[in-house]
Amino acid sequence: MASPPPFALPPNLVPDEANPSWMSKGDNAWQLTAATLVGLQSVPGLIILYGGAVKKKWAVNSAFMALYAFACVLVCWVCWGYRLSFGDELIPVWGKINVALSQHYLLEKGFAGKFPNATMVFFQFVFAAITLILIAGAVLGRMNFYAWMLFVPLWLTFSYTVGAYTIWSLNGWLAVKGMIDYSGGYVIHLSSGVAGFTAAYWVGPRLAKDRERFPPNNILLMLAGAGLLWMGWTGFNGGDPYAANIDASLAVLNTHVCAATSLLTWLILDVLVFGKASVIGAVQGMITGLVCITPAAGVVHGWAAIIMGICSGSIPWFTMMVVHKKSELLQKVDDTMAVFHTHAVAGSLGGLLTGLFADPKLCNLFYAKYGQYVGLFYGFHMKDYSNGFRQVGLQLLGMVFVIVFNIISTSIICLLVRFVVPLRMTEEDMEVGDEAAHGEEAYAIWGQGERSENSRFSTYNDMETGAPKSKDHVEMTSTTSY
Repeated sequence: MASPPPFALPPNLVPDEANPSWMSKGDNAWQLTAATLVGLQSVPGLIILYGGAVKKKWAVNSAFMALYAFACVLVCWVCWGYRLSFGDELIPVWGKINVALSQHYLLEKGFAGKFPNATMVFFQFVFAAITLILIAGAVLGRMNFYAWMLFVPLWLTFSYTVGAYTIWSLNGWLAVKGMIDYSGGYVIHLSSGVAGFTAAYWVGPRLAKDRERFPPNNILLMLAGAGLLWMGWTGFNGGDPYAANIDASLAVLNTHVCAATSLLTWLILDVLVFGKASVIGAVQGMITGLVCITPAAGVVHGWAAIIMGICSGSIPWFTMMVVHKKSELLQKVDDTMAVFHTHAVAGSLGGLLTGLFADPKLCNLFYAKYGQYVGLFYGFHMKDYSNGFRQVGLQLLGMVFVIVFNIISTSIICLLVRFVVPLRMTEEDMEVGDEAAHGEEAYAIWGQGERSENSRFSTYNDMETGAPKSKDHVEMTSTTSY
């Protein structure tokens, strides 16, 4: 048997039609894994977090809003969204519209990383999807589902794609200037927090009794969703170097360190101020930590992640527990899941702290450009004051751009949707909840299979004939408490 040539590659590394020479199997495998982890944050992560965190009568509607958004965004993404976000430049804040469906395009090398466009399209899709699902958290418990069905594709097209292109695309206006958003502190979290708050303003508040008392229907289920969210962040931040490299490892560790520190900080404040350790508070602290580290994950050191965790566990806690109660605007706008505090405030905080703590050497690992990205503290250390202040200025500029643009775009979209269908459910339907919106309930089994329902939409099967029987003809032996 003939021996292989002395310098031959192992058979699994030999390029062929399915494994072109520019592709790294390891990077491609990691990128698909990271994308799947981020997808699991939404389906089922946020589905069951929302479903468990709301009142029982809204469990189905809240979970379904997340599921619908995930599916709708994917179809829009491959048909036009991806190329608007990462395609050829139309204007400095927007790409040219085109599809991402042809075999020729999908199998070409992506704009970054050693993997094909198909992998990049999928990876960027899960980020777009979770952004819309985060917005849903602000309007749970009263937004008309048909309005949500229109809002999702419109907001993706005319808001998300602009932010993604401007900040993440190689030719985007803020990307070219040198603003740092490692993995979506601005593109995803600040934008979803501001858009969610704006949409909540236009939709209006929940029923007064729902605002006064809105207990979670299943805290353990909520914790399961929160756990998927936390662990899924490994892919959220670890996938953004577009390679299975040392920067990805640093980003993953920083992510979890910051989240844990933030959770503990929030928990300590709850105990000191309110005298009780709140599970819901711990989840909020976890989320603010994850959000805060996102724009900085792979460009800061571990000590900075600790400091960011302390800040993200205390400043959003203060805005939620103190400022919110004193602000007429914050009191007026009904943000069901406190998306403004956990995402807009924490995202802005993370972006600003990135401008302070970004290490030029780590930025070079991520951007492959040394000297353009200099955190202010390193600017002082290196006596490069101009670039240090410039970085903070760019972070503030990006913050202002995302906030102003999302207030305007989200308001216009809500007003357009309102011309077609009501943004808000009727008062009568809001009294009922899931049964009125979908004809289904989360916990519909009672006793030996009888349905425990008390809404005007209910029908019950006749035990002898199996035929549906109006609720009016059935004597209710129990009621569902909300």
